[in-house]
Amino acid sequence: IKYLARHVVAADRLAMEVASLYRRVLPTPPAVEFASPEGRRLFAEALEGGTMEGFFSLVPHFQTQSEPAFCGLASIAVVLNALAIDPGRRWKGPWRWFDESMLDCCEPLHVVRSQGITFGKVVCLARCAGASVRCFRADHAAVHDLRAHLARCASSRDCHLIASYHRGHFKQTGGGHFSPIGGYHAGTDMALILDVARFKYPPHWVPLTLLWEAMNTTDKTTGFPRGYLS
Repeated sequence: IKYLARHVVAADRLAMEVASLYRRVLPTPPAVEFASPEGRRLFAEALEGGTMEGFFSLVPHFQTQSEPAFCGLASIAVVLNALAIDPGRRWKGPWRWFDESMLDCCEPLHVVRSQGITFGKVVCLARCAGASVRCFRADHAAVHDLRAHLARCASSRDCHLIASYHRGHFKQTGGGHFSPIGGYHAGTDMALILDVARFKYPPHWVPLTLLWEAMNTTDKTTGFPRGYLS
C-alpha cells in the first residue's frame, strides 16, 4: 500500500507539472518584443522623438499582476503610484502605497479574482482612488482620437493611458486584458504595451491600428465595447 501511495503521489505531481505553464512565446509579428534589437531601436527612436516620457514614470512602479484576473487592478496600481497619488491609508507598516489588495471600492476582490473586472469598474476604481480620469469606449471614439491622445500622454509624465483590449487580435492566448501603454513610436505608428501579465508575455510593441481593433471588441459580460482611459 505504501509503494502504491508513493507512485500515486508521484503521478499526481507529474500531472501538476505537465499542467503548469512557464510563459508563452510572443507571436511576432504582429508584436515586436521590447528587448529585441528591433524593439530597442523603436525605443531609442521614440525616446529621441519625445514620446517615451511617461515610460520613465511607469517603470519604477511597474508590477506583475498577483492573480490571473487582476490585470485591471495591477494596471491601476501602477498608474496611481506613477502619478504619486497618496492613497491616504497604510499599505504595510507605516507606508502608504497603492496595492491591488487596496482597490476594492467598486468591486469586491473575491469577485474580481473569480470573474475579472469590466472596463466601467476599472474607471470607477481609478476615480475612487483619487485619479482624474477620462474614459473612451471604442464606439464613441476613432483610431485618430486614440493616436492623438496617446501621443500627448506619451509626451508627458502626468498622463498615462490604460488599454482595455482583446488579446486575440495579437494572436496571443487569452481574452480581454488591461495593461498600461508605455510609449509611442510615431514613425511606425506603434504603441508599447507594458503587459502586467509578465509571467505570460514580455513588454511589446504593437501597431496602433491593431491595438484599436483589439479595443473595438465587445465585452461579453457587459455587452459594451472596450476602450482606453487616461
